[in-house]
Amino acid sequence: MSGHSKWSQIKRQKGVTDAKRGQAFTKLGNAITIAVRQGGGITDPTSNFKLRLMMEKAREANMPKENIQRAIDRAVGKGQGAQLEEVVFEGFGPSGVGILVEAVTDNRLRTLASVKNIFDRGGGTLGSSGSVFYLFNLLGVIFLPKKQQKEMSADDLLLLAIEGGAEEVEEADDGYEIYTKPNELHKVKEELLGKGLLVESAELTMKPSSLINVEAEDVTKIIEFLEKLEDLDDVQKVYSNANFVAK
Repeated sequence: MSGHSKWSQIKRQKGVTDAKRGQAFTKLGNAITIAVRQGGGITDPTSNFKLRLMMEKAREANMPKENIQRAIDRAVGKGQGAQLEEVVFEGFGPSGVGILVEAVTDNRLRTLASVKNIFDRGGGTLGSSGSVFYLFNLLGVIFLPKKQQKEMSADDLLLLAIEGGAEEVEEADDGYEIYTKPNELHKVKEELLGKGLLVESAELTMKPSSLINVEAEDVTKIIEFLEKLEDLDDVQKVYSNANFVAK
């Protein structure tokens, strides 16, 4: 890997394979259901911020409209299905990196056992509530791919982003990560689109307040550890404060 690559950049490079598309639809459906419930049962995406984000993400993944509607119906008791709840697990992975695991499940104990098994087998330690959470901040993040942008310098893009309400801009090998306050994510995204920039994704994220450098010999081990967590059916997102040092 060239440069200092974060987990978010590595995931973008890997993309989503067709084999995992069905699992991705299931996870998106669960996230939509939770977004409606957390929004007090509001099914109008213009009035439910999290639902709007998840529906946009579902459309970007080419999720069928009927799947989206089924997830919304389930949230308000119209459809069949088990009761879902959102749970967060915290722990430390190999090399002591902090890890947050967000999951949606109909059986908390089953999900806990699956997550704990990966931590135990991978050389990590599952922690108690609050042991890792304080290392991360909830923010909106908008990703702009470099190859699709107009001829624009990093300084010019930074200025446009700040004028649009962004809090911070970080340059990666493959693009720019623009961070916003959670409730201003949609507004900043629309501002950037209005300025002719191409937005690849916009979502809420847990951004680490500090990074832990991981030496080259441990990079593969930690990436495999994080991927095993993300591959669990109940897991929605995995966050890490690992910073992978170039070989």
